[in-house]
Amino acid sequence: MKAAGENQTDVKKLEKELKKAEKEAEKAKAAAADEYEITLNNVRKILFILYENKFTVCRRERDANSGWLTFRWQINMDGIDYQIEREKKKLYRNLIKRKEYEDSNVFYVCPQNCLRLVFDEATETDFICPICGEDLIFEDNELFKQLLDNRIAEFGEMPK
Repeated sequence: MKAAGENQTDVKKLEKELKKAEKEAEKAKAAAADEYEITLNNVRKILFILYENKFTVCRRERDANSGWLTFRWQINMDGIDYQIEREKKKLYRNLIKRKEYEDSNVFYVCPQNCLRLVFDEATETDFICPICGEDLIFEDNELFKQLLDNRIAEFGEMPK
């Protein structure tokens, strides 16, 4: 059994090593932020988005002394093919809906880029922008519809 003085020495060594490890972790975070030009808050946002979509697993640990939470993240590859396929189908459906909306409406826009209105809404405002008072002008959305068509074609045959 160790004497009380030896235990204190071990505790001091451990504290010193922990402080050294914390400093090295901070340096690594700063280096990663500089190298990838990404902030710590953006990393957190990305991790939580991945967590919401079940691409990561998160375990929280609370420090008994400070009360701070530490999050331990792990990539979850289970079901990733299913998740990706689900997201592709969702994107495809949204593109189809947007294309149908663009095809079935005539649009008028404010020259000051305040807003974009469908014909019925534009008639309600007498073709005058309710924000700035400028006359609304017709918008030819053929280029946008072509871009939507091209994006939809990239999917090939997708079940709805």
